[in-house]
Amino acid sequence: MSITFTLNGAAVTVPIEEEAPLLAALRGPLGLSGTRFGCGQEQCGACLVLVDGEPAYGCTLHVGAVTGRRVTTVEGLGTPAAPHPLQAAFLELQAGQCGFCLSGVLLRASVLLRDNPDPTEDDVRAALDPHLCRCGSHNRIIRAVLRAAAQGQMA
Repeated sequence: MSITFTLNGAAVTVPIEEEAPLLAALRGPLGLSGTRFGCGQEQCGACLVLVDGEPAYGCTLHVGAVTGRRVTTVEGLGTPAAPHPLQAAFLELQAGQCGFCLSGVLLRASVLLRDNPDPTEDDVRAALDPHLCRCGSHNRIIRAVLRAAAQGQMA
């Protein structure tokens, strides 16, 4: 069986069973490593992607559910030559240590800034609450999101 959807702006067809987790398609045949497996139970946010612009957990979402839809991973947020303002702010402030959680954090923060371009620190904390950061970079992550918001130009 094959599943067709739009991934980071390009149409893709993946030879995979409908019941397979989206994460398996992303990391397997599609070769993207930014989205990560953490807990497998929607509790950590490491597998977070955007489906039609809204957060979704790639560890539990069946790939068949994204047929004909738009999926964005951290690889689709920006490029090394033209990073998304969030990516630039995270780099400037060295907002992550191990980086394991950052792909999901960046995508969730992009939704926050899309919907609320001028968030308060409490807004950022509430939006990122579902994400676990085990290396303790929480404060730097929050500062980076606020810096990106202050710089504006969110896509």
